[in-house]
Amino acid sequence: MSRLNQCLRGVRVLDLSSYLPGPFASLVLADFGAQVLKIEPPAGDGMRVLGPRDPDGTPTFHAALNAGKTICRLDLKSEEGRNCLLDLVRDADVLIEGFRPGVMERLCLSWEDLRVWNPALIYCSISGYGVGGPMEQAAGHDGNYLAMAGVLHRNGKPPRFFDPPIADMTSGLYAVIAILGALQARRCDGKGCHIDLGIADVAMPLQAFQVAALDTVGSPPAETTYLNGGAAYYRIYATRDDRHVMLGAVEQKFWRCFCEAAGRPDWMVRQNEPLPQTALIDDIADYFVQLTAADAMERFAASDCCVSLVLDLAEAVATPHHTARGVVRRTPRGRLQVLFPARVDDEAPVLRTDFIETEEAGWACGTSPA
Repeated sequence: MSRLNQCLRGVRVLDLSSYLPGPFASLVLADFGAQVLKIEPPAGDGMRVLGPRDPDGTPTFHAALNAGKTICRLDLKSEEGRNCLLDLVRDADVLIEGFRPGVMERLCLSWEDLRVWNPALIYCSISGYGVGGPMEQAAGHDGNYLAMAGVLHRNGKPPRFFDPPIADMTSGLYAVIAILGALQARRCDGKGCHIDLGIADVAMPLQAFQVAALDTVGSPPAETTYLNGGAAYYRIYATRDDRHVMLGAVEQKFWRCFCEAAGRPDWMVRQNEPLPQTALIDDIADYFVQLTAADAMERFAASDCCVSLVLDLAEAVATPHHTARGVVRRTPRGRLQVLFPARVDDEAPVLRTDFIETEEAGWACGTSPA
């Protein structure tokens, strides 16, 4: 057992959320060794009907998000279901819920309700726009949150949404960070707390550079930064065989190495041309389109200049890097599984077991990494 998989051993997590943000958060907590009991409505998590299915009929997306957890179904609108949840809350350390604000209050399962049963409970609410703002009850998905945060505006013309869904995934990670901080605080004062996380909020901290530069630059960033295509030295270029390479020669030393390997020392003095560097971008694009992807990688592989082949996902999973690091592995049943991307004491996380479904909503049926 990896040390990473034991960091939260003994911590009990109730996950009432569905789809992606909350289940992703509890998946990470399970990777750290927490015991996760996922409560789904009688019809099941909506993620069960999205995406492909394994040959045995198992919904792939749902299985990937819930490996290592125990799942049971409760009707929280019924007295029996509510009472069962209250029994579970007594022994829980963390509760994650992903309903719109007000739903848990109507079910009499809000933070104020549950703290009476368990004052040490860490209660994490993940909703689209958080509590108290003018859009509290608005519906949204990842693209809507990124649109409102100013992210889509500058990443492509016309703007394009992202895959993977940045706001959804990042909200799960921020939830984990907040929960870990709350667990540490509870060690000191013994008190639980309520975490209010709006998915629409999480893109702003990811734009720390751009937000800080708003007053300095005087206008929203279009293709005017090196991060969104304005710089020739940080951009994707097409090759002759319709592949693409990513050039990431941001630092001067990498740019110099690139120019030398390309046989274009005259480009060295052009790195700091004003953005967008349209002329230099065109010159480098003309250079790469004369090379095949194999030619480009052969030419730049030995140079320390940050040139990478743009891989599709199947190619990426099979790379020697990801294989050696153990980030993606196959379970005994042959399923690909993505694991927490960190090693502790030079050990990668272990594979998770498949989720367990049970009709008994109790803590006795706990799953764990294999």
